[in-house]
Amino acid sequence: MLLQLSTWLEVEAYLERSQGIIVPIGSTEQHGPTGLIGTDAICAEAIARGVGEATQALIAPTINVGMALHHTAFPGSMSLRPSTLILVIRDYITCLAREGFTRFFFINGHGGNVATLKAAFSEVYATLVDLHVPQAEQVQCQVSNWYLCSPVYKLAKELYGDQEGSHATPSEVALTQYVYPEAIKHAPLSEPVAKGHRIYGAADFRRHYPDGRMGSNPALATPDHGKQFYELAVKDLSNAYLEFLAAV
Repeated sequence: MLLQLSTWLEVEAYLERSQGIIVPIGSTEQHGPTGLIGTDAICAEAIARGVGEATQALIAPTINVGMALHHTAFPGSMSLRPSTLILVIRDYITCLAREGFTRFFFINGHGGNVATLKAAFSEVYATLVDLHVPQAEQVQCQVSNWYLCSPVYKLAKELYGDQEGSHATPSEVALTQYVYPEAIKHAPLSEPVAKGHRIYGAADFRRHYPDGRMGSNPALATPDHGKQFYELAVKDLSNAYLEFLAAV
């Protein structure tokens, strides 16, 4: 059930049976020569929809632009500052909490969002109390990174070994190939691929990772692999979401 394709009456009826909502969040950033710029948001949204279908949960509109300042030396990449993303998350949740939602389950597709999300949750809890929002003390937020789900991580290592890398990975590229087979890209990949450098600013990132990849070989990706990752992530995160709702 997608929030944007629902009426307010349908959402009101939903709240009578559940106060949980799933929020997909990703990023709009370069993913190497063959990865789609929307990879992180595409993956998070696809998996969130699958979890929503499996658990009968409401899915909020995807937050497509995340914290990706270190990627902005590559054309097409977009980013919010951490302070801006915190405000976006705060306002997102505050509106929904005022309407009666109390459990916010973020399905995340971008590692660069994690620290900011955790800071945002602390900001949310304080803001809801300050605003005297009803049920403020009952609001809980959780972030789950689909790519770190145990079965997903295990399969990626089995299929790709060290060539999974840590950015523009074959696992995430494979998932986008499954979701958008018409948008599969092909391009030469340089060898060896850079890895092991610390991440600082955008210019420094591009200097150390000139084609955008971080130790990865996305040429190994296939749509069939993507289907496997999708099914494993949906199953694992569906269980995690239901456990989150049931927790006292």
